[in-house]
Parts: sequence; structure tokens; C-alpha cells
Amino acid sequence: MLVFVDESGDAGLKIQQGSSSHFVVVLVIFDDHAEATRADYHISTIRKMLGVNQKFEFHFQKMNGNFRRKFLEEISQFSFQYYGIVINKSKLYGPGFSYPDSFYKYTCKLVCRNAKDCLRDAKITIDGNGSREFKRELATYLRKNVNERDCGYQHIRKIKMEDSSQSNLLQLADMVAGAVARSFKDKADKHEYRQLIAGKESHIQLWPYE
Repeated sequence: MLVFVDESGDAGLKIQQGSSSHFVVVLVIFDDHAEATRADYHISTIRKMLGVNQKFEFHFQKMNGNFRRKFLEEISQFSFQYYGIVINKSKLYGPGFSYPDSFYKYTCKLVCRNAKDCLRDAKITIDGNGSREFKRELATYLRKNVNERDCGYQHIRKIKMEDSSQSNLLQLADMVAGAVARSFKDKADKHEYRQLIAGKESHIQLWPYE
């Protein structure tokens, strides 16, 4: 099982000073490695369809609506599912959320726990270029808080961090996270992109629950 993790928004709490109102983390899950490979290859094909070079990075926030729609329409033909969590930062309280690394780890834990029933020996790739220490801390934290000792297998087998510019499937996770985040903004197209991948959505949690 291959899992790709990316986020939309930021972990800062200074909303009045430009921080995002919501922080979104998604898991894109492929049960079948061959299907992940096919999706990976097709993302390269989408670049050809759009007339961009093969180094072009699909990043939801930096793309226009036509590119977003084409990408999500094309990728929806492949078999994957996604889980997400949407943190409403205006509802947070407590000193722990003021530390971005801790906030990020906690959010990843919540979404991994939501997906735990379908995670089995998962190899997780997370977008990011954090320090070696942070990578180690994140991997230890998620294994400790998601894996169960007596279930006969590991929910999470391996965790690594990778630069999204080098991974088509992390770019897929970015596009999914962006579509989910967009649905919580006051925009005319707020529902359009998420609807294109509605068949892939397993669970989205709004937290704290309102």
C-alpha cells in the first residue's frame, strides 16, 4: 500500500496577518502499486495534454481553473481513495497549537487515525524537506500513535519525506488537498474541484467539530 500526504494552507495562527483560515492535510491511498505506477505515468501525459514541459509542477494554488479541472478529470479514472482533515484554526485554543511542527504532527496523526482501518503495511511519502531530526520525530510519532501492537500487522510500515517537485503522486496529493481546501473558501468555484473527485473521497473531518 502506498500513501501520499500533502497539505494546503499553513500551520500559522495569525489569521488576521495573512495565515490561512484552515489547514488541510490529505492522505491519497493506492492499494495497488501497479495502479499507482499507471497514475504516475498518466500525470506525465497530462503535462503533454496541457502543453507544459515535464518539469512543470502541479500545484493547486498556482494553477488556473482550466489546469485544475483537466488534472482532476484525468486522474479520477484511476483507483485510489483519499482521507482528509480540515482544521478550522479560528476555533483552536491551547499553547501547543502555536508551535508549527507540533501542530503539523498532531494534524497528521488525526488524519492517519481516521484512515487506520484501511492502512495496512503502508509506505507513506510526505511532502517536505524538513530537518533530519524532524523527519525522525514525525516517523516515530506517527508509528507510536497509529500502529497497534496486537493486530498482527503494522498500519504504517515506512515513512519518508520527499520534495513534491520530484514526485507526481505527491503532486496528486497537493491537488486533492487544494480541492478540499477550496471547498471551505468563499469562492464561486468552491465546490467544483472537489466534486470532480467525489468518488475518491472516503472521509473528510472538520476539526474541531462544530
